[in-house]
Amino acid sequence: MNYKKIYAIKQERENRIAKACPGIPNTSGIYVFHRVDEVGIRRAYCGQALRLRERCAQHLGEYDHIGRSLYKHKFYSEDNPYGWQLSYITCPKDELDEKEIANIKSWADAGWQLYNISSGGQGKGKVVDNAKPPKGYYDGLAQGRKNLARELKSIIDKHLLVMLKPDKAANKTSQKMLDKFWDLLNTDESES
Repeated sequence: MNYKKIYAIKQERENRIAKACPGIPNTSGIYVFHRVDEVGIRRAYCGQALRLRERCAQHLGEYDHIGRSLYKHKFYSEDNPYGWQLSYITCPKDELDEKEIANIKSWADAGWQLYNISSGGQGKGKVVDNAKPPKGYYDGLAQGRKNLARELKSIIDKHLLVMLKPDKAANKTSQKMLDKFWDLLNTDESES
């Protein structure tokens, strides 16, 4: 690993946060990314951090719902009126859960559509909505297989005739392979 490069990337992201929100400290507190989109929908994401500037910078490198939106819409500027803005409040570490929950509730009560998938806090009683669990690498592979099977089955049904070679028609191994082929194509239907 090239630690100098990793540190330089981290520092560049922190500089972008400092430029978007001058004066943001690296102390504990609550942060809120917020924007108003092109059709007037107000969107926000509220979080807590032990080191505000560092945590906000981490979002710039993550590939989750808020990270992707930050990448797509960038930060607010005169040239980008629909970009994200960043607000924060500092508070002691022992008040983070309480303040995060209160901030999420106040932004929601004010009519903001929140990206948060929980009601906040890190402790006991954390309420998570019924969002789908995040998909992983192997889930993507499985979905790719289903899509391929569906597409192949459609092509075969419409345009092709699949059968054993005449010299292999009596071969039990070849017959098993043909059955396996059809099972692979029909896997998508049996799992639906």
